[in-house]
Amino acid sequence: MVGMLAVDDWTQLMRQGRFGDAWKLSDAALAHPRGDPRSTPRHLQRIWNGAALAGRRVLVRCYHGLGDTIQFVRYAPMLEDALEVTFWVQPQLMQLLQGLEGVDRLLPLHDASPDIAYDVDVEIMELPHAFRTTLETIPARLPDLSAIPVDLPASAQWRVGLAWQAGDWDRARSIPFSAASRLLGVENVAYFPLLPRLAAVEAAMFPEAVPADSIMKLAGLISALDLVITVDTLVAHLAGALGVRTWLLLRTDPDWRWMLDRTDTPWYPATTLYRQTRPGDWETVIARVKHDLWSLARRGLDEKRQAAAPRVICS
Repeated sequence: MVGMLAVDDWTQLMRQGRFGDAWKLSDAALAHPRGDPRSTPRHLQRIWNGAALAGRRVLVRCYHGLGDTIQFVRYAPMLEDALEVTFWVQPQLMQLLQGLEGVDRLLPLHDASPDIAYDVDVEIMELPHAFRTTLETIPARLPDLSAIPVDLPASAQWRVGLAWQAGDWDRARSIPFSAASRLLGVENVAYFPLLPRLAAVEAAMFPEAVPADSIMKLAGLISALDLVITVDTLVAHLAGALGVRTWLLLRTDPDWRWMLDRTDTPWYPATTLYRQTRPGDWETVIARVKHDLWSLARRGLDEKRQAAAPRVICS
């Protein structure tokens, strides 16, 4: 954007759902590049602007977080007019994204230049701008991710996954385990941590933990759950993209993609948003979530019992 003020303005517009106005700021920034383009990082240079792709080879670069890639791969089918579409993705996501609709080739991202020829390129998070996405035109069809649910023991309990730690990029999104652990102990709920590593005191609270130390293991575990409760991190995007019911816990100043003053998100239909009402106040959020979890588990247990009950056939 053009200066810090424009960055702040862009973020506020996106939070308000005014995507069209935000794209005008993006257009202005691209029209007035700063500095020597040869010394500017490639993902900040002028890139594909939505012009016709017929007969052209497209490279989609995935420079940002794993969750960002998962959220925006839904745009791949919209590149169908291109001669060839290559996604340069984080190595951890290669297996998960195999067979993705609209993608001809996956290449593992690395620090050097891509080892292919291409005519146009775009960073994956710029695709909404290139397609001039509005709230009404966000691609509703989620990607068909190749995740096989893990085989959990048969149980009438409501299976709930928890993720209370965010990534290193923004630790302020995390919830202290002392607060998150208050979600434990709801009757008829079996809990599964969705973090790659746990402290000893945390691990002791999850006797039924299943290893989730890779993207594929994490995706398989999430696919087997009834509900995921998570902070704003990879887990939120993975669960949302897999179509698993998800409760996302947000700060008062959330990332632009979650917007403001709404409990749903057009990016993930099965996701419900729980927001702080005061900065730093996770206790109130946890209390609301626990109340709703108790209600859901009660209803869910009844549903599971009915589904498991033998059918009586009258002759």
